[in-house]
Amino acid sequence: MRPVRFFNFDARAALPFFLLLLHARWGTLFIVMFSTFIFWILEKNGLTFSSALRRLRLFFSGHDRPALMTFKKRRLRDYG
Repeated sequence: MRPVRFFNFDARAALPFFLLLLHARWGTLFIVMFSTFIFWILEKNGLTFSSALRRLRLFFSGHDRPALMTFKKRRLRDYG
C-alpha cells in the first residue's frame, strides 16, 4: 500500500504542523522545521518513516538475530 502524502511528504510529517497550530512559539517552529528536514532526508534516501524505524532497530539490535528467543529454545535431553 502506498503511504498517504501531505504536500509531497509522508502524512506523519503533518503531525508537528498540528502541534505548531496549537502551540505557536519559536521553539515549536524550530521543532517543526527540524522534523520536516528529517522527513525530507528520509524521502531523499528512499525510506518511509516506518522503514526508517525498522532500519534504526536493525542498527541497535544487529544483523544476526535468532528466530527464537533463548528461553523458548528446546534443549537436547538424553532419556537413556
